[in-house]
Order: sequence, then structure tokens, then C-alpha cells
Amino acid sequence: MMIPMVHWDGGERISYSSGGFAFNMINGIIGSFLTIYFTSAVGLNAGIIATIFAVSKVFDGISDLIMGRLVDRTKSKMGKARVWLLRMCIPFAVTTVLLFWVPTSLPEMAQYVYVFLMYNIVNAVCLTGMLVPFYSMVTLVTANPYERGLLGNVQQIFQTLGNVFINSTFVTLLAKFTSSTETLYTQRAFTITMIIYCGLMVLVSLFCVFNTKERVTEDIKTEEKEVTQNKQDFMTTVKSLLGNKYWLLLTLGNFIVFFIIIFYSMGTVFYCQYVLYDMGQYAMLSNAISIAQFGIMFATPVMMKKIQKEKIYTFGMLVLTVGFLGSAIFETPVLLIISNVLKGLGVGFAGGMALGMVADTVTYGKLKTGVDSVGMGNAGISAAQKIGLGLGQAVFGWVIAAAGMDAALDAQGLRQPESVTTAIKFLYGWIPAIMAGVVFVLFLLFYHCEHDIKNMGKNE
Repeated sequence: MMIPMVHWDGGERISYSSGGFAFNMINGIIGSFLTIYFTSAVGLNAGIIATIFAVSKVFDGISDLIMGRLVDRTKSKMGKARVWLLRMCIPFAVTTVLLFWVPTSLPEMAQYVYVFLMYNIVNAVCLTGMLVPFYSMVTLVTANPYERGLLGNVQQIFQTLGNVFINSTFVTLLAKFTSSTETLYTQRAFTITMIIYCGLMVLVSLFCVFNTKERVTEDIKTEEKEVTQNKQDFMTTVKSLLGNKYWLLLTLGNFIVFFIIIFYSMGTVFYCQYVLYDMGQYAMLSNAISIAQFGIMFATPVMMKKIQKEKIYTFGMLVLTVGFLGSAIFETPVLLIISNVLKGLGVGFAGGMALGMVADTVTYGKLKTGVDSVGMGNAGISAAQKIGLGLGQAVFGWVIAAAGMDAALDAQGLRQPESVTTAIKFLYGWIPAIMAGVVFVLFLLFYHCEHDIKNMGKNE
């Protein structure tokens, strides 16, 4: 069946993309500062915290699949996805504030239990309830492949703006609200700062909800389609996705990309704190990535008119690999900034294409099997991203704990052992360089989704 063209203006693109700004602010804080909050502000063990992150990813992955199924089955006046953003933005805000408010009066074991529970509520329930519907909206608001790619690019720009905003203001607010003259990392500083950011997240999320519309869902609701959807069970959808080679490859790519994103977002905090011993460098190094990413994504929509999304994505992974190699080899501030600019360009090329590519893999699967898996398809990608982020945090924590990280030294104003510095340098450069290189090779050799979709369309 031919899907009618849908028309929507630039203002609605901005409204949708503002949702990316909202959740990425909070996601960025969790990814960059949560571990150092637990270790330096609360005094918990980095290795135990890392294990909590790793174990929690099991629940997180399952919840994404459940949420994807809920999106597929949702029927409301607002459509399948937007209604979930409306329902979940306030619970997400409240639980995130509580995650950064570990009761220090509790016994240490009770604190770990509190962290485990709140971390899972925030990630497996609330963030999942925001991310899966948000990403699903790309497929639901437009059926045009170029528009999907453009929309994915624009929302990625807004996500990057969220990163720039956090990079430029978070440490400043911690300093403003700290209760200590010796450290930024106090309970009071984190709690007040998170209340401010979470309140802003709710307001921006509501702006996204009430200024967008899910057109495609309305256009394809024929009686025949309804019958097909009712008969389509969970295992049929899963089988369809597992037989979709491009969805599997993109899922793997997203897992690896988000795994190594933690290594530069969280890694920059630890690099400045324990290698440079100067948190004043944090905004400069982080924004070198974010501003480069922001800038290049204004060029990628023009590139998409001449170059396939997947080719831009693959080139981005090559640039990202070179950027991480630079961080592994060089240590001078100027060369670190140049390396981070390359990382930003690489993430900008790849990240700007990823959301549109997800929609393409769903289209490919539908043409191949007849199964519509928009919710589950986006849920799987979202799960891969969050598992990548969580395991990235876990691996980072395990490595620095094994290297001898001791939170008590921070409280005394003493430096960490040299082994910790060496471990952080390794995590900041070599590991992500190798992993990004693997993704580049895989996509260069095996990913040709857009080409196959065109051929399948010609054969119908």
C-alpha cells in the first residue's frame, strides 16, 4: 500500500528535536557525573558501583523490549508515542533527583541497595519510557526517507546542544551550590543542581509533546492493517527483527558507539580530575567534542541529498577512530583538543544518520517479511544504546577500581596512585579507538540497506 506524503514544517522539526535536548541533558549528566558523585560525594566503592551498573543492564534491556511492545499496542488520541512522553517526563525528573540524593545517614550496605533500586527505576522504567517512544516518533511522523534522515539529524543537533549546555554550566552550578571550600562534589551541590536541570527537562518535554503530531499512524490505519496488527504476536516481531541483517548490524553498531561515548564523556571528567588535576579544563575538552559535532550536523542534511546515510555513518566511524587514536597517542592540551574535535566530527556524521537509519531498517524488515516492528525495532536499538552506556560505565568503574582508585584520598585532598592515571589514559584512548575501528570495518563491508530497499521497491 502506498503511504501518502505528509507535510510538516520546520517548526515541528524543532519541537520534536527539543525532546532530544531534554532527555540528553539528564542522560549526559548520568553518563558523565554519576560515578564520580557516588565515589567522591557519597564515598562508595567504584568497583561495587560498576557491578550495580552492569547487573542493572539486564533489567534495562528487558524493559526496552516491553516498552517497544507497549508502543506498538498503544492507541490514544495523541497516537502511539507522544502520550508516553507526557506520562513519563515527571516521574523521570523526580526519580533522577532521588538518584542524586543518596541518604548518607543510611548504613553503607543500605546505600548500595538504594543506588541499585533508584538506578533501575530511573533507567529501566522512566528513561526507557521516554527514549523508546521518542525514537519511534521518527517513523510515525513522516514516511519520507529524506525527512526521516533530516529529522534524525536535527534532533541529534539538539541532543548535542544539550551536551554543550551541560558541559558549560554543570560544573559552574556545582561550584555555586557546594557546601565545601575544598571540593565541588557535595550532596547539597548535586541535589540542588539536579532539581534545576530536571525541572527544565519536564518543561522542554511538554513543549515537544504538544507541538508535534503522529501523522503516519493515522494514514495507514485501514481495516486490513488493524487485523494484521492484532494477529502479530511478540515472537513474530522478534523473529522478524532477528532475520533483519541490517537491524542487527545497526544494533551492534549503536551498542559499541554508546559504549565508547561513555569513555569520552565520563572519561573527560576523570581525565581532568585525575590526570590533568584541573577541572577548569573540563568545559574546553568536552565542548571541543560537542561544538564540532554540532557544527558538522548542519552540513550532513546537504550531504544526504547526494550521499546515502549509511556511507556518511561509516565515514563518521573512521573519523571517530582517528580521534580516539589521537587521545591515545598525544597528551598535550592542544593535541587533545584537536583529537576531541575529530571525535565530535565523527559522532556528528554517524549520530546524525543513526535515527534515520533505524527507520530504514524497519522499512527493510517490513518489505522483507510484512511485519511492522516500529516499536520493537526502536526498542531494540534503544536497549543496545543503554546497555552500551551502562556497560561502558561498569567497565570504566571496574578498571579504575582494579587500578587502585580510593575515594578516601579525594576526601583528604591527596592524589590517586599513578596506576589510576595510567588506567584512565588507556580508557580515554586505546579501547574506544579499537572498538570504533571495528564498527567502521563492519559497516564498510556489510551494510547496504538503502540500496537493498530501492531494489526491493523496484521488484514490487
